[in-house]
Amino acid sequence: MKKIKVLISWSGDNYVATISDINGVVIATNKNLEKVKKEFQQSLKFHVEGLVEDGDNIDDDLKYGNYELVYELHVSAILHSLDGIITRSALSRVTGINQKQLGHYISGYRNPRPQMRKKIVEGLHKIGREFISVE
Repeated sequence: MKKIKVLISWSGDNYVATISDINGVVIATNKNLEKVKKEFQQSLKFHVEGLVEDGDNIDDDLKYGNYELVYELHVSAILHSLDGIITRSALSRVTGINQKQLGHYISGYRNPRPQMRKKIVEGLHKIGREFISVE
């Protein structure tokens, strides 16, 4: 089964799901993370049907639906989905990244370097482990 990576980011007022490793462009937007994933699945299916109708040469796995969508969230999408659930103050404490900079990442105004993304994800994992340890 082919794995297709879908990048989800936050832009303006919506999540945006995109893919770049197929013929053409597929995109979906929605204010809700789960809904953007569903809309993206529908958009991809529609796009593939169009490629088949046009006689374009496409991968058999894609053509016959033998694929799995793997979602990778951009930092802006991760932080936006957790904004109001985990405070910026708490995230700042576990990552060492100041709250103003986190705000820039949430809004998409700034994009963090890969090492900063790693710090954010590790900080979220740390918070998660603390919640799990509560009995």
